[in-house]
Amino acid sequence: MKQKIPFEFALEELDRVNPRVRPMFGCYAIYVGAKMVLILRNRKDFTDDNGVWLAAPHEHHASLKKEFPCLRSIRFFGTEETVWQNIPAEVDDFEELVLKACRLILKGDVRIGKIPKPKKKKKV
Repeated sequence: MKQKIPFEFALEELDRVNPRVRPMFGCYAIYVGAKMVLILRNRKDFTDDNGVWLAAPHEHHASLKKEFPCLRSIRFFGTEETVWQNIPAEVDDFEELVLKACRLILKGDVRIGKIPKPKKKKKV
């Protein structure tokens, strides 16, 4: 039985740009074009990290945190600041904030999204 994708309303909001969904480590990575823009996570382990993760280069964290005060790095990876910034599922205005992030993605906001490094070819 396939696991239900959490927070599907984010996918619905991004529908007009044909987002692609790829399972990744028990979560769901959302791609728009070549960029990975979001990860949707709702698991029973490390529940502090449940929510919608934004792929945001370090130089854009401060400006994004002005618009999304609840934004924080993923705790699973330790205390170091990461490219993954979480809108935690437990915040009161979670859905509103996720939809706001989706609107920024739809506008092509350069602060959200990263092009993944190409996979290394396996040596035979």
